[in-house]
Amino acid sequence: MKKNIHPQVYETIVTCGCGNSFKTISTKKELKVEICSNCHPFYKGVTTTTVEAKGKIEKFLSKFGKEYQQKLATKPTKKKVKK
Repeated sequence: MKKNIHPQVYETIVTCGCGNSFKTISTKKELKVEICSNCHPFYKGVTTTTVEAKGKIEKFLSKFGKEYQQKLATKPTKKKVKK
């Protein structure tokens, strides 16, 4: 490894806008953040919206379900093969 190319690493104090602070390691001596794990709604268990995940098949069937099922119900006629 080359010498003198790595940045200086400090024991850093991270301070949140809510007043929470904790220690970590960084290249800066002090960090100030707006949101931490103590005040973020996701980590507190407060969610305002729920995301429903649908698969590709369910999305397709919700858009084209009736048309698709009608096409499956009618069997296509077989083409005659010339000999």
